[in-house]
Amino acid sequence: MTSSPRSTRTRKDPAERRTEILETAARLALEQGLERVTMQLVATELGVRPGLISHYFPTVDALLCEAFARAVSRERDALLPEADGDLPPKTRMSRFLQRISDTDFANLGKLWLNARHLARYRPNLRRVVAEQEAVMRGVLTALIEEGVRAGDFTAPDPEEACLVVLVVIDGLDSYSNDDTSFSHPALDALVFTTAERELGLRKGDLRDLG
Repeated sequence: MTSSPRSTRTRKDPAERRTEILETAARLALEQGLERVTMQLVATELGVRPGLISHYFPTVDALLCEAFARAVSRERDALLPEADGDLPPKTRMSRFLQRISDTDFANLGKLWLNARHLARYRPNLRRVVAEQEAVMRGVLTALIEEGVRAGDFTAPDPEEACLVVLVVIDGLDSYSNDDTSFSHPALDALVFTTAERELGLRKGDLRDLG
């Protein structure tokens, strides 16, 4: 009597599996939109059964909330990396604006628009969106405050300057869902000129710093 072959499949540690599910859901949210993320889609991407996904996330709402938070947290860390921490505030602000204007971060703008729209109908997602907005405001305001102390910026109200810059970024992101090829030099420079004005800098100080 011959024995059946042993399965080579290994059971992943629960924490590792949960992280894998979240990373996959976050990637899909960035690529396709939050409303497209389902238990089935994530399971298909991972080559597992949907029941495994629901074991870690009992509802798709729970999965979407954590996936959104993970996606924007990672993107925020990429926009303002710790590795830039020793650079002057002016240089870090310039790099932040350069990165967020880059096409590599186009999906981030779409994700924020997507999440804010869905949050109107999903209270839990609305709470998470508000939390992540507060984190972003805090990080950027802290950078501006540091720049004021260092003499790089002269913004009388760092939080106000932060809000103006973020609103302009969000406004430009509204065009990211438009498939037309419309462009204009004024739009290309708008984030920089706005930030330079709010921070008490000359035109070109941030855009040309790179």
